[in-house]
Amino acid sequence: MLNILYLDDYLASVDKPAGLLTHRTGLDAGETRFALQMLRDQLGRPVWPVHRLDKGTSGVLLFALSAEVARRLGSAFEHGEGLHKSYWAVVRGWPADHGEIDHPLRRMDDEARAGRLDRLPAQTRYQRLACYELPLPQGPHPRTRAALLALQPLTGRRHQLRRHMKHIAHPILGDSTHGKGPLNRAVAALLGQHRLWLHAHRLRLTHPVTGAALHIEAPPDAAWGLWQRWQVD
Repeated sequence: MLNILYLDDYLASVDKPAGLLTHRTGLDAGETRFALQMLRDQLGRPVWPVHRLDKGTSGVLLFALSAEVARRLGSAFEHGEGLHKSYWAVVRGWPADHGEIDHPLRRMDDEARAGRLDRLPAQTRYQRLACYELPLPQGPHPRTRAALLALQPLTGRRHQLRRHMKHIAHPILGDSTHGKGPLNRAVAALLGQHRLWLHAHRLRLTHPVTGAALHIEAPPDAAWGLWQRWQVD
C-alpha cells in the first residue's frame, strides 16, 4: 500500500518508494508493480499521472483524478510554470555552495526515433547542504568526497537532474546510466544500499481547480541517515 501524502476530489499525491515504476513501460517489461495501478486499486477509481519519477527516484509523486485536471497540470510540469520542485541528491565530489546549470538537453532515444532531434532549454539550481568524506580510495586520493545537494529543476526535461549533474562532473551516486559504475558499487557496499540517491523532497503548486496553494512534502527514508557518519564540517 502506498503512503498517501495528499488527497482531495481532484488530486492525489503519494510517497513513491525507490525501485517502484510510476507506470508500465516497455523498457522494464519484467516489472509487475507500478505506482499508478497500486494507487488506482487503493482508491478504487481511475488515476492519471501528472508527471513521472524514475524507477530509482523516491518521493513526492502527483496524480490527477480526471483527464481534464491531468491536462491542466501537464503543461505546468513540462515548463515549470507555477510550481516549485525540490529534490535531494548525493553526488560525487564537492560542488560550489550554490549555482545554476543552464545546459540544453537533447531529447531521449525514444523521442529521437520519433524524429524529434532538437535540444531543449534546461535549467537547474542547486545548493550544497552537507559534505561527506567516504573511506573509499579513488586514484591517488585515500578518501572519496561526496555532497548532499538540494536541486530545483526549473524545466521538466527527462532525466534532467541526472544529466545536468553529470554535465558539471558531479554525477548522482547510484546512477547506473550517468554515473561511474566502480564508484557506485563501492558506495553500495559501504552503505549496504544499492540505490539511486535521488529523492523528490517537496512540491509546491497552485491547485488547478480551487486555486489554493499546496505544499506537499515527503521526508527521505531512514537510509539517508547513513550518510551522517561521514559528514564533515
